[in-house]
Amino acid sequence: MLHTAYPSNAETFHRKLADFNETRLAVGKPSVAWQETLALEFAMRIAEGQYLEVLRQEISDLLPSPDCSFPEFIRWFETLAEHGPGQDHPLFDWLETQADPAELRWFLTQEAAGEAGFDDLVAYAQVKLPMPAKLECARNYWDEMGHGKERAVHGLLLDRMVQELGLTPSRDDTVWESLALSNTMVGLATTRRYAYHALGALGAIELTAPSRVKKVSAAMKRVGMSAGTRGYFDLHAALDISHGRAWISEVIGTLAADDPSSQPFLAEGALMRLTCGKRCFDRYATAFRLGCAEQQNRFDVANDAYRVHSAC
Repeated sequence: MLHTAYPSNAETFHRKLADFNETRLAVGKPSVAWQETLALEFAMRIAEGQYLEVLRQEISDLLPSPDCSFPEFIRWFETLAEHGPGQDHPLFDWLETQADPAELRWFLTQEAAGEAGFDDLVAYAQVKLPMPAKLECARNYWDEMGHGKERAVHGLLLDRMVQELGLTPSRDDTVWESLALSNTMVGLATTRRYAYHALGALGAIELTAPSRVKKVSAAMKRVGMSAGTRGYFDLHAALDISHGRAWISEVIGTLAADDPSSQPFLAEGALMRLTCGKRCFDRYATAFRLGCAEQQNRFDVANDAYRVHSAC
């Protein structure tokens, strides 16, 4: 068995992996130390793979029946928007109605520091995909890039929020659960054996984000933050609704129909992303002393019923 750098301490591991990912994804130049760099990368990618395999096991009980039909699988995927891990988390109602400006700024700083970059994740995930899934990824990427207009690039809208609020995102000051969420998405998107997982995870983001970002925007408006500062969240509150529908139809749907064996991997990716998101929300809630971190999730009950009553 290979010896790896995967430690038992989750915080230590994810901070180390986040540092590695920053270097690994950066634009590089040839170096005489390239062999040493590859050796380090090999060790970290093995550790990353071990982490992702552990996460796959952790969500295995939430998967749909392996015998479900294509329509049933699509219905299961769509219900993640209501019953998936982390959905209707009380954190966002609290942010919308009660968080003060300092608390909201802390939350926004955490989110900015842990942002993996949806545009780059899609770019990695779309490599060698069949049509029409590749075309939908292209449309999504083009939207992320503001249709070629710099002022409309989604990532720059987030940067604008950070600048206008004077936030100072720092990995050292970011809770490790936020880093784990980013690390998970980077690991899935950049590893071809997890290509279906990455696409399922990206679909889960598009499907579930609108309700949360709408509440974040409402919270920002309540405490007096400008429309320009809220632009990133307002945009995703509206645009991700159509993106979610298109992703299920053109990416999840076409891949699952063409290759039914991909269904469990698409489902795993979605659940891995949502589970990491829930853990992040729980940690934020704990930081705010909300007492809701271990709220019972309705998805567990719905999934049990699905297993019993499905006609698969």
